Parts: sequence; structure tokens; C-alpha cells
Amino acid sequence: MRKFFFLSVAAMAALPACGGSDLIAVEAQSNDGQEVSAQAVSLIQARGAQLGLDNNDVLRQRNREVDEFGQEHVRFDRFYRGLPVVGGDFVVHSTATVREEETFSAMLLRPISASQRPDLTPSQAERFARQTWNVERVVASAPKLVIHALGEETDQPLAYEVVSEGVLSDGTPSVLHTFVDAKDGRLLSAYDEIETGAVGGQGRGLYVGTVSLNTNQNGSKYELIDVGHGYSPTINLANKTSGGSVFSQTSNSWGDGTTGNAASAGVDAHYGATKTWDYYKNVHGRNGIANDGKAAQSRVHYSTRYNNAFWSDSCFCMTYGDGDGSVLKPLVAIDVAGHEMSHGVTSRTAKLVYSGESGGLNEATSDIFGTAVEYYAANASDPGDFLIGEKIMVGRSFLRNMADPVADGASLDHYSKYRSGVDVHYSSGIANNFFYLLSQGGKNRTSGQTVTGIGRQKAEKIWYRALTAYMTSSTNFKAARTATLNAAKDLYGSTGAEYKAVGTVWTAVGVN
Repeated sequence: MRKFFFLSVAAMAALPACGGSDLIAVEAQSNDGQEVSAQAVSLIQARGAQLGLDNNDVLRQRNREVDEFGQEHVRFDRFYRGLPVVGGDFVVHSTATVREEETFSAMLLRPISASQRPDLTPSQAERFARQTWNVERVVASAPKLVIHALGEETDQPLAYEVVSEGVLSDGTPSVLHTFVDAKDGRLLSAYDEIETGAVGGQGRGLYVGTVSLNTNQNGSKYELIDVGHGYSPTINLANKTSGGSVFSQTSNSWGDGTTGNAASAGVDAHYGATKTWDYYKNVHGRNGIANDGKAAQSRVHYSTRYNNAFWSDSCFCMTYGDGDGSVLKPLVAIDVAGHEMSHGVTSRTAKLVYSGESGGLNEATSDIFGTAVEYYAANASDPGDFLIGEKIMVGRSFLRNMADPVADGASLDHYSKYRSGVDVHYSSGIANNFFYLLSQGGKNRTSGQTVTGIGRQKAEKIWYRALTAYMTSSTNFKAARTATLNAAKDLYGSTGAEYKAVGTVWTAVGVN
């Protein structure tokens, strides 16, 4: 059952006088099974005008978390006259010491005045969306009306969200969200939902060497199911794109370290999933990808000669291709596993939209935590470093280099180089280099500025807290600077070297 709480929020000065306060409704969210936070409601009532809230808005609590400092962080989704506001989500920070200007983490800070009357029909919106696609797609559901609040626009237009499914030219499945203006059909933005990237057994993987594995005994057979980590299964797709089956055999010794044995790649993926779970649990106190203790699947041998790996929310799974042998080898390395599972963490927290600046931050988050998982695993065959994909490349030393992003020939290391439309895997270099410099210190190639690092473990803590407490779906690089400064202040104080270093390093990569 839904519950509504009506709040009185003073109208902003820029709005016409309406003879009194405006009432907005805060709706109890049923997804997380929690009552609406009374503290958050009180703060919205007192300070909600900062967000431009008025009586046209309904707020729906998405989730509520209390961190290790006793601070409450409550995420709300915003609805305008019943329509979801894409990019209008925000976080309310409830603590006795929070300053008024730090109450909210939000990108949308103004009232919405969009018309609810579209000039286009849903079928016309679909036709406009189709004009922007470069592969064959099937529309998954009828286009729906939303308020578009992604990007830097000064207004938030009425839009149609068209969700379509297809397969990219390299074989990657695609679930594309296309937003077109409901008035004239112009493309506003688009993002892809597919984000690229207790029995004791033993296995020999392609990259991790001989390792211990958590498996499951089922009668006379053993299965690659990690019963100690939410019963997480590893599945052999056998070069298909769906279906498959859990690896199963009579022996509890898996793989032989060669590609000729299908279980070898399964060993790497299974091990990587376990180490990723352990990293988030032991370093950040997070119980699984969704923080609910539930399993995520690992699927290997996807398609044929497939040069990618990806995370999908729809199956709550990581999927790994075998590579074509000339550009990439099987993509089951530890940092790739950590990268893909971290897309799942992002989708369960900030929900950074996978396009534009927020998309670059999404990809950087996965590179950052993929690197963190690799260091955490401390595997002698694949030791930690600040290179992404160094084990899976053919003829190259790495896929991306956090210490020197431009070394791959495409990634950015400084915000001055950013332009709208840059691929998120390349714009991620800005935040990747921020994380490296914050961890290790050094010089940004473009600015020439030299900075002092604070250590990788502290940098990881700061980024995780920024992601889970302060970032929202449309956070850009400037807002990420604010989020990490807030996180550093929470963790280490506003007068410490850590807080100062965060600001200095963002400046070094051009984000002020």
C-alpha cells in the first residue's frame, strides 16, 4: 500500500505569488520496504525550495541507507504532474551537523514548467527515434512521456522515452533508451542499458593460475556455484548468446589453463566474481552487488569471436566473450570482472546515465573499482596495477592506462579536451587520471601540474562514498568534484590533507 505525506514548501521568489505555500507529496516507496524517512521529509519541507519543488511535484523514496557515521542518505525520484523526471533524482543527507547548502545532492535545482501536451503521437516519436539508430531494433514497449532533465539544458522539456532492443555490429546486445522532444522530435539524448564491461574446489584459469574455488556439490557432480557468495553461478554459453548451463562435472578440479578447456575461462570468471564480492564486502561493507546478498551470474563463451564483455541489469549478470584472437583474448581477467560487476553497483546506487559526462563517470567508476578488485585479489599471476585489460590484449600492453590515459591514443586526461559526444570509454580517462593521481601522486600530462597522492585505499573510500552518498543519475564532472570533496570531508575532515588533495587533483585534470 502506498502512503502519501503532503509537505508545505515555500514558493521560490522567481515564481508568481500563489497566495500561500505550495503543497508537494512525498510518496512511500514500496521497493525497499521502508517507510518514508521523517528526517528527509522534514528537510525537504524546510529547504525543498532549493530544488525548485512545488505543488506539481511528487517525490518517491527509492532507498534509504544509514552509513557508518550514523548519517542518513535517502534517494528520491521526482515526478512532475505524474511524469517521471529523468535526471531529477536527488539525495537528502540527514545529520545534525549538515549545513543547509549540503542538504541535497542534486543536478536539477529549478522548478519544472513543461507542458503535458505532446505535439507528437507515440508512433511519430518512435519514427523520429528510429532515424537516429544505426542498427536494426525492435521497440520493446510503447513510447512513454517523461520530463527530460539530463544534460545542461536550461529547461526540462516534455519528451518521449523510446526503449528498443537490438544487437550492435560487434555482437553486443543493446537495450537503448532514446529521448526525443515531444514537440518537434529532435533527439535530446540516448543511453544504452547494457554497460560494457562452499565446497572447496580448485581451478586453473587462463590468467589467475591455480586458485581455490567455492563450488557446490550436487549428488555425484560438482557445480561452479559459489554457495558462500549468494549462490553465484558461472554459466557456459558454449558460443551461444542465451541459455547455457552451469559448469558441472564429476571432478572438483576445473580447467587446465588453456583455451581448449572451456572451464579454464570459467575459473577466471568465477574467481573474479568471488574477489569482487569480497572486496565490496570487506572494504566497503556492501553485501553483494545490490547490497541484498543476492547472486549475480557470470556467463562465459558468449557468441563467437566476441571482442567484449558487458554487464546487464535485466539478467543481473556479467557476460564475457572469448575475443577474436587477433585483437583480444578471452575477456575474463580479474579487472574486467571487477569492472563489469561495478556497473551493477552503480546501477543500484547513483544510476549514472550511460552517456555524456555521467557516462564517462560511470565507466571510470568501473575502471576504478576493477583496479581496486585486482589489487585486493593480490593474485601472483595477475598483480594489481593501474592498467585496464592488460591480460586480455593481443599486440598491445593495455586497453586503458589510468596513469596516462592519452597513451591509448583515444582517452582524455583533462577536461579541456572534453567535447559533447565523446565515447564514455574515452571521457572516463579524466576521472581515471584523477583517481590515479589522488592515489599515487604525479603529473597530469596536459596541465603539467604535479600533485601529491594520499594512497589508493583512501582514494577508494572517497570514490565509493561519493558514488553511494552524493552522486545522482546526471552527475557531471563538476558535480563529481563536489561529491568527492563531500566524501573526503565526511571521511577525513575538511581541514585534512585528504580534502585538500581532492580539490588539488581535480584542478590538475581541469575540473574546477
